[in-house]
Amino acid sequence: MTATLNSELPTTAAQQNQTYAPAYPHGKIEQLFWDIFWVQGSIRVGPGMSMNRNMVIIRNRHELTLINPVRLNETEERKLEKLGRVTHVFRLGDFHGLDDQYYVDKYQARFWCQPGQSTYKAPRANVHLKTGLDMPFPHAELFIFDNAQYPEAALLLTKHKCLLTTDSLQYLDNWNYTSLFSRLALRVMGFKPGLNIGKPWLKRVTPKGKTLEGDFNRLMNLDFEHLLAAHGSPLMNNAKSEVGEQLRRLFN
Repeated sequence: MTATLNSELPTTAAQQNQTYAPAYPHGKIEQLFWDIFWVQGSIRVGPGMSMNRNMVIIRNRHELTLINPVRLNETEERKLEKLGRVTHVFRLGDFHGLDDQYYVDKYQARFWCQPGQSTYKAPRANVHLKTGLDMPFPHAELFIFDNAQYPEAALLLTKHKCLLTTDSLQYLDNWNYTSLFSRLALRVMGFKPGLNIGKPWLKRVTPKGKTLEGDFNRLMNLDFEHLLAAHGSPLMNNAKSEVGEQLRRLFN
């Protein structure tokens, strides 16, 4: 089936009764590497509160994998379909997943996530993410935060030395799609311009009386130079050294 037929897949009775979140304001699909694309979108988290969130698109020949999906408007969705067929949907963090069901239903895509999802219990996983699992695209390595009490993973694109994260690591160099109220709230929670280890995320996922230092030490064994999280912007070059500096401050 070609990419142009994606929107013509049959609609099931379950889809007809399904209510999806709308396409919130977002930018255009941008190319990060030859076969890697990303979109900066947004989400409304409360009255007068919105913040940005990112989707990564991995192209492997005619197949597309969406990482931390963000629903697109009709114009950008048509551009997405021209890139290839949406075949796989990945959720790397428990607190993201608003638009997963939309893409799974529309494109009959296979859904990948860790077991134990609590924030968004649907859709049902076709494949459970675990260490050593083969990815549906080449040059990739999955990383699991083994000690987190809520599912969290990262994905290393080994060919490009680019680490994809969700809430654990974020690089903030602009406030696109983030309301003034949200900016103030984020600053109060400890977020600052530049690289951040998400403090609200860390507090929530760390088991009482324990630490995720061991997980982050394992993460630092990965060979990466760039970082793209589910919030913020790409950090190109020197990402590993900046992460290391933040970890030294946090755990010392």
